[in-house]
Amino acid sequence: MAVLRAGLLGLGMMGRHHARILRDVEGVELVAVADPGGDPHRVATGLEVLSDVDALIAAGIDIAVVAIPTRFHADAAFALADAGVHTLVEKPIADDTETGRRVAEAFRSRGLIGAVGHVERFNPALQQLRSRLAHGDAGDVYQIATRRQSSFPSRIGDVGVAKDLGTHDIDLTGWVAQSTYSSVSAQTAHKSGRDHEDMISITGRLENGIVANHLINWLSPMKERVTVVTGERGAFVADTATGDLTFYSNGTVALEWESVSTFRGVSEGDVTRFAFAKKEPLRSELEAFRDTVRGESTELSTMAEAAHTLEVVESALRSARAGGELIVTGRATV
Repeated sequence: MAVLRAGLLGLGMMGRHHARILRDVEGVELVAVADPGGDPHRVATGLEVLSDVDALIAAGIDIAVVAIPTRFHADAAFALADAGVHTLVEKPIADDTETGRRVAEAFRSRGLIGAVGHVERFNPALQQLRSRLAHGDAGDVYQIATRRQSSFPSRIGDVGVAKDLGTHDIDLTGWVAQSTYSSVSAQTAHKSGRDHEDMISITGRLENGIVANHLINWLSPMKERVTVVTGERGAFVADTATGDLTFYSNGTVALEWESVSTFRGVSEGDVTRFAFAKKEPLRSELEAFRDTVRGESTELSTMAEAAHTLEVVESALRSARAGGELIVTGRATV
């Protein structure tokens, strides 16, 4: 098949990784890069650093990756849609849900591939987890809990921790559970003196009845990226920072030691750590983007799904301000 001519908008912290991988993905040729701020990480080797999205389009590209600050996502995406360019936008899709939906419609109405970089879908531990849940390895799933905590990244200035990090957890939870959110409630904290929240705790329920919990902050001295799925047969623990997946099964052997045999809901069984190939998630995502453009079915996050993710996050933020539960459609119940 013909090689896809790729353009990259944004050469910052994420853009540099996109540039590295786009140069190495079979069937894709990185032909143009653009960033009004220049090339701080020196990844444009052999290419002129163009000034904006219009110059990128003028280079004659088939696909584009948008890795610029969130507030600029929509304008760049609309321009690329108008030019007929298949596009992957880094998360979140836009500043707000309504704009995100308009971006999704711009690509859908033109028959273009519009995708969003929810890269956790391509984390090997979560892919293994989703597959094992689909095969019933955990039985009936009761709860999905995530912890995403780390120190503050000074490069983030236009969104809070909910839209920057929380979108990962909301998307991966819905994707792993193969369901959407029905309601959420949340609490936030502002400790760093910024306009945006730097800590959020979210509790939600999915349409299929699974309870979801998310602890997300920029205030922790350690980095934690953990997803725990609890079901009737045991609990899966996915560490997405290392790509490891462990299953803690419910015990089937009767306990005879009286002091530890007191009912605790379930008993402790075998612990299994799975071995599997671990491919770089961003590489898998960009390969999926290529494959989707070629007409193949992949697990890439669509723009419509990303708009729902943003809606859940915004509902959580409104809940934190109002002090009550919010139905994800926007209707509040206190």
